[in-house]
Amino acid sequence: MAGMNLARKLIGAHLVDGEMSPGSEIAVRVDQTLTQDATGTLVMLELEALGLKRVRTEVSVQYVDHNLLQADERNMADHLFLRSAAQRFGLWFSPPGGGVSHPVHMQRFGIPGKSLIGSDSHTCAAGSLGMLAIGVGGLEVALAMAGEPLYLTMPRVWGVRLTGALPDWVSAKDVVLEMLRRHGVKGGVHRIIEYHGPGVATLSAMDRHVIANMGAELGATATVFPSDERVREFLRAEGREDDFVELAADPDAEYDLADEIDLAALEPLIAKPSSPGSVVPVREVAGTPVHQVVVGSSANPGLRDFAVVAAILRDRRAHPQVSLDVNPTSREILADLTRTGATLNLIRSGARLHQTGCLGCIGMGQAPAKGRNSLRTFPRNFPGRSGTPEDQVWLCSPETAAAAALTGSITDPRDLGFDYPAVELPETASVDVVVLEHPLPPGLAQDVELVKAESIGSLPELDPLPDRLRVPVVLKAGDDVSTDEILPAGAKALPYRSDIAKLADFSFTRLDESYPRRAREAGDHAVIGGENYGQGSSREHAALAPRSLGLRVVIAKSFARIHASNLVNFGVLPLEFTDPADYDAVQPGDELELDGLTRSLAAADGDTDGETDGELAITNVSQNTTFRVRHHLSPRQIATILAGGRIAEHLRDR
Repeated sequence: MAGMNLARKLIGAHLVDGEMSPGSEIAVRVDQTLTQDATGTLVMLELEALGLKRVRTEVSVQYVDHNLLQADERNMADHLFLRSAAQRFGLWFSPPGGGVSHPVHMQRFGIPGKSLIGSDSHTCAAGSLGMLAIGVGGLEVALAMAGEPLYLTMPRVWGVRLTGALPDWVSAKDVVLEMLRRHGVKGGVHRIIEYHGPGVATLSAMDRHVIANMGAELGATATVFPSDERVREFLRAEGREDDFVELAADPDAEYDLADEIDLAALEPLIAKPSSPGSVVPVREVAGTPVHQVVVGSSANPGLRDFAVVAAILRDRRAHPQVSLDVNPTSREILADLTRTGATLNLIRSGARLHQTGCLGCIGMGQAPAKGRNSLRTFPRNFPGRSGTPEDQVWLCSPETAAAAALTGSITDPRDLGFDYPAVELPETASVDVVVLEHPLPPGLAQDVELVKAESIGSLPELDPLPDRLRVPVVLKAGDDVSTDEILPAGAKALPYRSDIAKLADFSFTRLDESYPRRAREAGDHAVIGGENYGQGSSREHAALAPRSLGLRVVIAKSFARIHASNLVNFGVLPLEFTDPADYDAVQPGDELELDGLTRSLAAADGDTDGETDGELAITNVSQNTTFRVRHHLSPRQIATILAGGRIAEHLRDR
C-alpha cells in the first residue's frame, strides 16, 4: 500500500464524519478560528443569534486589521463592538494597529498539525506551518466556535514537487505567480496544494506563507507544507519552540495530481491588470511607467519582504513620480525593521510608512490615480478593488516592487546594475504580546454587554425556499466575477459592513449601478453567472446582502468554493448549467420558473462526485423554452436551503 500524503494525514486526524473520497462531503473538527473586522462584525451578530455563551474551540481570535481609517464614527463603533463581543464570547482580541491577521496568527497562535478556519479567504496561509488551514464564510466560523465541525467537499490532493533553490532577485512570490501562470485562477478549485521535495527546505516559514497565502488566488481549498526544521526555526524565533511538531508526507506518498517546479529556473514574474492569473515575465512588460508602489499585505508579510526592499533602496532615492507606500504587517515586524535600521533606510529613500494593517489591499486608502500603474506586493488585483474605477494594479515580488520604485517604470530587478543585497535578519523576533487581549474568564465574560452603536444593524430574517419560484433575471454576469464586484469593500462600502440593510445598496454596483433599485422592485429574483462565479474574498456579505434584496437563485457555469457555500448558508440556491450554451440563451429580464422545488431537491441524489448530482428543469417563460441545471448539494445543504439558511435552521431545531 502506498504511503499517505500530509494533507490526507491532517484531514484524517480531524475527520469526524464522511470518507476521504474526493468529491464526497466530509466533516472535520476545528481547533482554531480567525475572524477579522471586515467579516467579524457579522460573525459576532451570528453568535448572538445562535445564543452562544462561550466559544468551544481551543483558540479563537478576533483581529482588527482591514478597516482602520476612522473617517467617521462608524469604524470605531465597529471596533468597540468587536472588542465587547470578544470579551463576551471568550475570544482573543487584536486591536487596531496590532497587525494583519494572517502573519500575526502565524507568529502567536499557529501550531503544526492543528486545524484553523477563518472568515478570510487567505486563512490558507497558515498551511505554511503544517496546519490544515481553510478560508470559509463567516457563518461557518460562527458555527465552529459553537462547537460544530466544518463541512466541506473532500478535495483532491495536488502534489507540487519543488527542486533547486531560488536565484538572486527571485523570491517566494515568483513561485506562486508561476503556479498562476501555469494554471490560472481556477487551477486549484476542489484541490489542496501540497508542496514537497528537496526545494522546500530552501524556503523559510515566511517564504512558505507567501506561497500558501495565494493558494486562494488559484481557488484551492488549502495549501499544505511540511513542518520541518525551518518551521522549528520560526517558532524558536517567536519564543514558541515547544509548539513544534514534525510533520511530513510518507516517503512513498501518492498524490491525485502532480506538478514540479525547479526553483532555480524561475525568473521575476508579474501579474498584469486585472487578474492574479494574468502572469508574464517582468522583462516582457519592462519600461511600463509606474506611479505607485505599495509594499505589504498578507501576501508578502515577512520581515525579509520589507528588509530586502530597504536594502535595495539603501542610500538611494525613489523615483520622484512614484508614491512609495510601506504597510508593515505586524507590530513585531515594525519593531524588527526599526532595530535593524531598515526603517531609517526606507524613510531616507522617500517611502511613506503607514500603520500596520491591510489598508490598500482591501481598498481602504492608497487608491491609485485612474489609469496610472500601481505595483503592489498584494494577493489580488480584481477590477476596482483598489478603490479606483479603471485601476491598473499589478502584482509582484518585493524585489520587483523596489526596482520599479527606483526607476519609475516596471523593471526586472536583475537589470538594476548592482549585486543582490545581503539581508541579515535577527535570530529572535521582537515578540509583542502586550497588544493582544486575553479572553475574559467565563465568570466575567457573562456580564459583558455588547456595545452596539446605531450603525450596528441586525441580521435580516430569511424565509424558507418556496416550492415554486417564478423570478425575473435581474442581472447577468460574465466569467470570473469576484466577490469584490458582487459586494465591494473599500472606503465607501466597508464602513457599513455591520448594517446589511445599508450595505445592500452596494450590491453588484460595480457591474450594474441600478441593481439594488431593480432588485427591490422585483422582489424574489435570479442572477446569472459565468465560470468561477464568486471568486476571491470569503466575505459572506456578498451572499447575504443580495439575498436581503430578494435574490433566491444563482445559475452559473461554475462557482468558487467559498461563495457557493455562503449562498447555501443564507438560503440562496446555487445551480449550474448542464449545457453551457444555455447560459448564452438566458437574457436579463427573462422570467424563469422553477416548480416543485421542495420535492425535486429532496428527491435528488445529492452526491457531489460530479456524476450523480441532482438535476432540475427550469422553464424560461419569456422564451417558452426549458433548460436543465444541476446542483452539487449534499442532503445536509438541501435541508439548509429549504429552511432558509443555517441560522433559520438552527433556530428551528433549538
